[in-house]
Formats: sequence, structure tokens, C-alpha cells
Amino acid sequence: MKSTVRTTIVLSGAAALMVALAPWAQADPIGDLVAPPTDPAAYLPTPLGDPWFAPPAGFEAQAPGTVLNTRGVAVQPGTTSTQLLFRSTDSKNNPIAAATTVIVPDAPWTGGGQRPVVAYNEATDSLGSACAPSSTLPRGTNKEIDRIQDLLGRGYAVVATDYQGPRQAYSAGLVSGHTVLDGLRASHSAGVAPDAPVAITGYSGGAIASGWAAQLAPTYAPELNIVGVAFGGPPTDYKILQRSLNGGIGSGLFTAATIGLSREYPEMRSLANDNGKRLALVQKDQCVDVLSYSGLLLFDQQNLSNVPNVFDHPITRAVVEENRMGQIKPEAPIYIYQGLQDFLIPKEGAEAVQDQWCAMGASVHLEEIPGDHTGAENGGRPGAFDWISQRLAGAPAEGCERVVR
Repeated sequence: MKSTVRTTIVLSGAAALMVALAPWAQADPIGDLVAPPTDPAAYLPTPLGDPWFAPPAGFEAQAPGTVLNTRGVAVQPGTTSTQLLFRSTDSKNNPIAAATTVIVPDAPWTGGGQRPVVAYNEATDSLGSACAPSSTLPRGTNKEIDRIQDLLGRGYAVVATDYQGPRQAYSAGLVSGHTVLDGLRASHSAGVAPDAPVAITGYSGGAIASGWAAQLAPTYAPELNIVGVAFGGPPTDYKILQRSLNGGIGSGLFTAATIGLSREYPEMRSLANDNGKRLALVQKDQCVDVLSYSGLLLFDQQNLSNVPNVFDHPITRAVVEENRMGQIKPEAPIYIYQGLQDFLIPKEGAEAVQDQWCAMGASVHLEEIPGDHTGAENGGRPGAFDWISQRLAGAPAEGCERVVR
């Protein structure tokens, strides 16, 4: 009973919010709240109105990574930055157009060989198009620019891809891995050498993109010279996150992740009741901060579903299993860092992925360090970036090791 009352209060507030957001959200916000649309397209993010993101006719026939549009942008002093629209692949192997921002230091590379490149995957963790790096980097509002500056300061080129794809499919693994790899392919037209050593990194939501890019690369983009992948706080298995996030303080992000997945798997929309659909309409353009605050409302996905035991439904089980990291062996060496006191993204997920990948013969170092989700990111990133630098300099990394600090 308390849960029902809480849901009613939340959605009453959602109705007020929808009215406030009406000019840039739904054409008929009140009507859509009364009778939520059945068309999955109604739950996709609102377009930015920038024609640059519209791919040319026939782009679907192009190879993944083909550049479709190019423009220069200003991101960081002392660098040349280029945005690229490129052809990629969604979670169901359909062609899509995605964007990336390539940032290359103006100073010559003084190390040996080609200038290294790092695919930096921000924890976008958002549902709106305005939250993506292609939008926040030129506006100077990117929340992880200091991490990018660190990598640029080491002389590396940085490729920051909108890895959630054009539907902003937060938490969807396959599309995230595809777009990261295709963004790297596209970067060859913007000053990155095709044979340059590549590292991939990201934390939390960015770890989803990084881990999936690592395990998809051997078959999807084997020509890329990926020498190391380092990521932290990885959400690897939604069965674990169901226990740690759903109905608790992290439920806002869990709800957003569910909405993001449903954009790649519209069959999930059939499991949502009208309240679930209303919430998806309200949140469809929101960025991470608002989504995080909504965790205070303690959403339970069962209350937003029209089927009993929604987590046991065949559609849910199939989508969760398809997006579980660890089932495909990566060829590049892997470095994972994980907070021991992380109650949002528990260490069991990182440990399971290491166990699975190592059983396949991959090289995976897992560093378990003190801290919750935020503390572990700050404490673990320096070590991860130094590990990346070693790989980009040509130092080998072999074997599996788990270190508890």
C-alpha cells in the first residue's frame, strides 16, 4: 500500500513536470499523460534540431565507421577538435548514424611511432540528446573534461564518442561497443593514424562502453590496434543491479537504464504499465543529475510494470542476458578497478567478468580499492591512466591478477 501511494505521489509530480517541459517535450503533454502513446518512437529523445546530425540518404549501405559529416569545433585550447558523424550499428545489427568528437593536441608527438589515441567514454548516464559529449564538449559543460585534459596533457589524441547512439540508449551494451569502435575508425579522417596504438577507458556508464568495445573488437573491428582497455565501477550484469539499485537510492539510474534499454529493445515497452510509460515520457530528455535525484523516490520497476514478476519475464531475461558483459573473450589486455564499498555497483560484477574472461584465456588485472562508487573513481583513475600509458608505450601486460588494497 505504501508503495502504491508513493508511486501515485511521484507521478502526480511527474504530471506537473511534464506540463512545465511541454514546449520542448511532447506535442500534447497532457493528452500523452492521460493516454500514453503506444508508438515506441514517442519515448525517444527529442531531436536537437541540428541538421548536422541527419545522415545522408543511403548511408545504411556504407561500411561501419564511414564518415558521413564533418565539422570543426572548439573544445580545448592548444588542440584541433573535429566532430564526425559516422555510420555504425545498433544492438540489433541495424545501421545507425552516431557522432564522435576527435581532439588532437597541436604540439607534435615526441614519442616513438604514431601519436597514440585514447577512446574516452564519459559516464553519460543520461537519456537526452543534449547530454551527449558532442553537445557538452563544445558548450564547455562536459562534466569529465578534466579527465580528457589529463590524457591530452600526455600528448594523446582523444576520441569522445556519443556511444549511446542516436536513441541515447543508456546502458545498452552492444550499441555502446559498436559506436566506440566505429568512432575510432572514423577518427582516421581527423588526424589519427590508422595504425596508431589505441587505448579505451571509462568509468561506471563509460565502463559499459569500454568493456563491450573490448569484447566486440576481435570480430567487429579487428583492424584496430587496441593495446589496452582500462575501466572502473562496471555495471556488468543487470541481475546484480536489480538487487543493488531497484527500489533503493540508486533507483533513478536503474529506471533510466531500463528506459535506455527499451530504446534498443522496444519489445520491453509492452511490459510497462501506463505509469511506467508516463515516467519514460517525463524522463526522456533528462541528464544524469536529475536522474540521480529521482532515486530519492525509490522507484520499484515492478510497480511500473503490467506483468507479475517482470524480472522473470522472457523478454526481460533475454535482454538482460544479451547485455551481460563477460561472455566474449577480449584480445587486448584489460585493467578493471572497483570500489570495495561500492553499494551501487557491487564488486561481484567486476569479479565475475574477470573470472569469465580469464577462463577464456584473456589477460585481466582487477584492482579492488577502498571506496564507494565516487571514491573509487577518484582513487582508481590515476592507476588506470598510468597503466594505459604503459600499454601505449609498448609495455606488455599478461596474465590474470586480483589485488585487494
